[in-house]
Amino acid sequence: MTDRLGAGNACPSSRTDQSGSLTDRQGRRISYIRLAITDRCNLRCRYCRPESGVPFIPHDAILSFEEFERLVRIFSSLGVSKVRVTGGEPFCRRGCMPFLERLRGVEGVRTLHVTTNGVKTARYLDDLKEIGIDGINLSLDTLDPQRFWSITRRDYLDSVLQTLHGALSREIPLKVNSVVLDDTTDEEMAGLAGLAEKYPLTLRFIELMPFSGTARSGRIENGDLVRRLQQIFPGLEECTTASPSTARLFTLPGYSGRLGVIQGHSRQFCSTCNKVRVTPVGTLKTCLYDNGVLDLKALLRGGADDGEIAKAVVACVGNRFADGRETERFCSRTGEQSMSQIGG
Repeated sequence: MTDRLGAGNACPSSRTDQSGSLTDRQGRRISYIRLAITDRCNLRCRYCRPESGVPFIPHDAILSFEEFERLVRIFSSLGVSKVRVTGGEPFCRRGCMPFLERLRGVEGVRTLHVTTNGVKTARYLDDLKEIGIDGINLSLDTLDPQRFWSITRRDYLDSVLQTLHGALSREIPLKVNSVVLDDTTDEEMAGLAGLAEKYPLTLRFIELMPFSGTARSGRIENGDLVRRLQQIFPGLEECTTASPSTARLFTLPGYSGRLGVIQGHSRQFCSTCNKVRVTPVGTLKTCLYDNGVLDLKALLRGGADDGEIAKAVVACVGNRFADGRETERFCSRTGEQSMSQIGG
């Protein structure tokens, strides 16, 4: 049932220290959990899933909000204090907003974030402000309407921009995530970076990753995004961060916000990774590149108590590999997973 990674090897002991924190065998503390509450999405971004051919998960196979909330309480008891709700597109699931309100009240959850494509989010901004959401990550890969259609296969750019400006006007902390595709030009990156020049947000460029839900298409070449950004913006200066971060952050003279690079494909932040994921069907992932290490749904629906679930989580985290490359070598697969079913 636990299906731990590396189960064929001696399983190193995991532990909770005196403060109750969850720690892996590399000494990395897990303080952050991402909940993918649905695989549904109102976009069909070409790097995330094909236009058709990937069936949606049946509703009864997806965890209920009550099950997700129970898991958050269990992880909180193990020292997890940051929760991010994602999808798919989380606001495609009815009841998302009341669920976020309830998560805000879970003891031990200090920060609550949501990742969204912004298509339906504008209508919820007042409610998000009211509950004190700690941040929105908004996916936006271009500011050009025709290009937006080409990438997402949908015509919703105006709705996304409404969410962007609405979040800014309400002073909700905002990060814009932009995937750099094979055909993304320097001019397009400069245009997106202009958002950080004008507004107090963080614009983060993300390496293309192998999670499109299609057959393996060969090696992905991202190049050096940091060097590319330095060439586009010669005055770029890197920030130092005290806490673990998936992004390298930069400032530019005269900019209201910051720029960033997320090097997920080149695995540049594995040594400080402090997060785990739960997929819509309740699979625990301790690394983006694993195949799932624990069937939490089976435990939740099979009568396991909170202590038994916590013990299983501790064991799996204790068996986590050192980095994404080691994980991927162990979990070799012929096809690509869809990011919408993982929780990006």
